[in-house]
Amino acid sequence: MSQIDSLFVTRLYRAPLSEFGKPIDPAELEASCLSIAEDDEAGQAWCDENDFPGYTSYASLTDLPWRFSIFKDLVKVLDKHVAAFVKDLAFDLGDKKVTLDSLWINILPEGGIHTAHIHPHSVISGTTYVAMPKGTSAIRFEDPRLAMMMAAPGRKKTADRALQQFVYVAPDVGDVLLWESWLRHEVPMNMAEDDRISVSFNYGWG
Repeated sequence: MSQIDSLFVTRLYRAPLSEFGKPIDPAELEASCLSIAEDDEAGQAWCDENDFPGYTSYASLTDLPWRFSIFKDLVKVLDKHVAAFVKDLAFDLGDKKVTLDSLWINILPEGGIHTAHIHPHSVISGTTYVAMPKGTSAIRFEDPRLAMMMAAPGRKKTADRALQQFVYVAPDVGDVLLWESWLRHEVPMNMAEDDRISVSFNYGWG
């Protein structure tokens, strides 16, 4: 009898932040993100100089948990989610740990886009969603083997999700998504009139 197995599975973790630890108030988190964006002149300048749509604190602020207690609470919750994902991935960490090494705000206005990218020098990357207006972009993940498929035909639209070359995930406010940092992803153009707000992060091994 023939047998077909699935090899080298790509894992994607999704859960509400509230599944672990103290609940995070999305309205307070959104207000904090907007307040920081308004005051962060260095971040605004970096976005202007690099034609970055909207705002990101990635290039300007490295101490969000120190600035606002809600980010400190958020990190405590994220640590638990990442620990659960690391356990699922069956990592052999030896005597080292997977710990947070960066956390930043993203505010994507109407017409804004985050092109496809990976997160080098990290092990786990992820995003928690603060404001997701109706009609805003889902996040799109790319099959990591795509560049090696050469002459292979595309997949049918009706193909099983596990066989698709691109997978769209539309998270809700308060959700957290985690993936291994080598997984290429992007945010297509925000077609909603309101800002799409999220907080992204990287965890390293060391």
